[in-house]
Amino acid sequence: MATTTAEQTDHEQQVHEKAEQALGFVPNLVQEIAGENPAAADVYLSANGIIEEDGVLSPAEQQAVILAVSSYNDCHYCTKAHAVAGQQAGLDTETVETINEGGLPSDDRLKSLVRATRRILGKRGWLSDVDEAEFADLGLERPALYEIVTLAGIKTISNYVNHIADTEIDEPFQG
Repeated sequence: MATTTAEQTDHEQQVHEKAEQALGFVPNLVQEIAGENPAAADVYLSANGIIEEDGVLSPAEQQAVILAVSSYNDCHYCTKAHAVAGQQAGLDTETVETINEGGLPSDDRLKSLVRATRRILGKRGWLSDVDEAEFADLGLERPALYEIVTLAGIKTISNYVNHIADTEIDEPFQG
């Protein structure tokens, strides 16, 4: 059943409040999604919150994966936003720039995560037994691989919305 304009406006306001609580402001991306489809914005924010809170990867590791997805998808907005978020999570500037430029970080764990992310994206999830064994040898078992898939799904939402909307990069992300 379709929602009414009043219900949609109320939901949009709730999404803005959720973003404000989680991020300290309402990014242009969230404004864009919520203005068109509050339910989609709510899904995006909720999924982000759940994986950030309960995921198996550290915040810095999650940001490395998110940067790898966003650079793979060539998202101008998310590469900028997560350059800032990545540094706040503990990634150094060189690591962020390296991932955004398509390279591999020097840290072995982050290198493995970025490599796995790109392979999962490139193969659309069709990892071979050899791929899985290689990643397991690097300490990336299925829980980590499934989190990479989850982060890729969440980021693809924002990456593609930004492609469609040509979302303006927020002031805090410009650098």
